[in-house]
Amino acid sequence: MEKRSKIESKSIKTDYGGKKAVTFETAFKTAKKTLKLSGSTPFKPALIKLVWAGVCLFIFITILTPVLFVFASPAKEDFIQVFTSDVWKNSALHTLIVTLCSTTASVLIGYIYAYAVVKENIPGKKFFSFIPFLHLVTPPFVGGLAFILLLGRQGFITKKVLGLDISLYGFTGLLIAQVLCFFPMAYMICAQTFENINPSLEQVSKSLGAGKLKTFFKITLPLSMPGIISSALYIAVSVMSDFGNPMIVAGRYKVLAVEIYTQLTGWMNGGASAVLGIILVIPSIILFILQNKYVSKNMAKIALIGERSQNIQKNQAILKKQKCSTEKMSRIILTVFCSFITLCVLLQFASIIAGTFQKVWGINFELTLNHVKNIGRCKTELINSVRFALEAAALSTLISCFASYFVFRSKLPLKKFIDTVIQLPAAIPGTLFGLAISLFAAKINFHLSNVLIVIAITIGFIPFSYRAISASFSQIKKTLDDGARSLGAGELRVLFYILIPLAKEGLFNSFIYDFVRGVGTMSAVIFLVSFNTPLSSIKILNLAEQGFWGDAAALALVLTLITFAILFAGRFLIKFWGRKNG
Repeated sequence: MEKRSKIESKSIKTDYGGKKAVTFETAFKTAKKTLKLSGSTPFKPALIKLVWAGVCLFIFITILTPVLFVFASPAKEDFIQVFTSDVWKNSALHTLIVTLCSTTASVLIGYIYAYAVVKENIPGKKFFSFIPFLHLVTPPFVGGLAFILLLGRQGFITKKVLGLDISLYGFTGLLIAQVLCFFPMAYMICAQTFENINPSLEQVSKSLGAGKLKTFFKITLPLSMPGIISSALYIAVSVMSDFGNPMIVAGRYKVLAVEIYTQLTGWMNGGASAVLGIILVIPSIILFILQNKYVSKNMAKIALIGERSQNIQKNQAILKKQKCSTEKMSRIILTVFCSFITLCVLLQFASIIAGTFQKVWGINFELTLNHVKNIGRCKTELINSVRFALEAAALSTLISCFASYFVFRSKLPLKKFIDTVIQLPAAIPGTLFGLAISLFAAKINFHLSNVLIVIAITIGFIPFSYRAISASFSQIKKTLDDGARSLGAGELRVLFYILIPLAKEGLFNSFIYDFVRGVGTMSAVIFLVSFNTPLSSIKILNLAEQGFWGDAAALALVLTLITFAILFAGRFLIKFWGRKNG
């Protein structure tokens, strides 16, 4: 028995959340101590079934029902009107073109950037690796606003530096804004793929006489193809559903995401808006299914090929020495490339800061605090944005936590239903989902816009929370669950006293991501805001459209600072919690 315990203890030692995982004995003792089973009253068995029913009912009402309703709402005449109109045909064509171009450029830039940071020995790797993360946690509307300040008709680069009187609004501006907005996603996925490739495979290729280029095309590129495909499919769905960038910088270059909003709010044509949403969601669902099938089919294969052995540290050390002797030209080119992309990202932040303190952007560069003072008028918008995002992040993390437990750690029924429906919003453009909630709420005469906004933000980002928490739970041995149950713990005690403390990193990442993306979301909430529930993201959009660049920049800067403050506060709390329980 003692021998078996030692073997089991050794087998459970693994990397978890970038930190050294606890041993079986330590976790078991902690569980026994925290459960405090002796003399305590455990959770009633019926309670877990009640929670399970609540989760099923929540995702059915908030996800499945609105989507089915919007599919059933348009009449035959609405379909005829849309499919016979050249205006909407052009919008669909524009959406296809910008999706293909933005996705290709974003994946290409993200892949090269990830290759330079992970596989090459370029200087400043840590700094370069931080830049995509910095951009990823920034509210998404910042990119579109920064584009206007830098490359608009009165932009700093186009007007002040180059002296040009041109306008990049339209396809060109939309392409630039979306590429800078979405390349961090490609970088994150491709960087993870590169890290999972066993360096010894590249070493063997080089030892057999293959050059750097041949090794890349024969070894590195084929093994990293799942990351390329996965990022391309994910970004394609994101580009098609993007609302903020097209609304701000596309001008007359209309795309479906904007037309859905225009038809409902401008022309009160809910039927045509629903048809356009259905047209947009069909390719999104196809891409989502292809992504899931491709990733599940190929990631296991890559994990087998690139399995890390006990000699991985030696292999990495050897590869590091080899990198020192790589051709200087490739290092210079990749360093210049990363520096250029980094400069573009930092210029966006610099333009927001500069626009906040300049009297009239592009015309009067005199410093002023008037725009900062005007933020006081937007206090309600700021409070609502932060409050709704925090509430939605907490709700999304909680529902995802329960759903992950029911699907992967319990024997309760409807696992396939929960797993499928909770990931469905990842395939539904935010504009369509906001429209679906709006139409369904009007049908049942529900007009609490604050509740609808929180639900829209929650459902919009719940697929990420579900995947992140499920991945965290999968790294925890099920023997800990069994051990807790053998001590008399019920299902909810296993979840709250075993899984959640050990998966706190995944829970934190879920909460922070949902908050950061939710605080600046536009597409899902544009149909739901009311006079009593204004939001900062919509206010920034209105200010930008009216030409109040300074006020828009000031409000964007404050919202960005609030986002980073909460991010760092959360990081501090999670570290403090870890030290306290360590």
